[in-house]
Amino acid sequence: QVQVTETGGGSVQAGGSLTLSCTASGPIYRRWCMGWFRQIAGKQREGIAAIDRDGNILYTDSAKGRFTASQGDADNTLALRLDSLKPEDTGMYSCATTSRCDPYCSGGVCTAGALDDREYTFWGQGTQVTVSS
Repeated sequence: QVQVTETGGGSVQAGGSLTLSCTASGPIYRRWCMGWFRQIAGKQREGIAAIDRDGNILYTDSAKGRFTASQGDADNTLALRLDSLKPEDTGMYSCATTSRCDPYCSGGVCTAGALDDREYTFWGQGTQVTVSS
């Protein structure tokens, strides 16, 4: 069974930064994708960034410029750096992995489907990010 673990959440003041880390272990399909998602109170869960096995990264528009995803030194790890945090970024941040990545990531490009949480199979428990004003 694949297990996904997130670390790094916490409380910061507006303008601060946090780095979240995600590790997936177990029988990972070789053409996997990993993604970061968040759920803010009263809103649907949204994709933030996704990465495929070749290191191609796709960001949602709202994440560009403030959030940076990067593949870790070890396989199946994905970090997410959150900069210039705002109170409206407060929420539960979750990492997930999927083997259903091929339709969305090929030729060095990932398309919007890679940020669709319905395509992700294995989820971590999530890590809370709280930004105070």
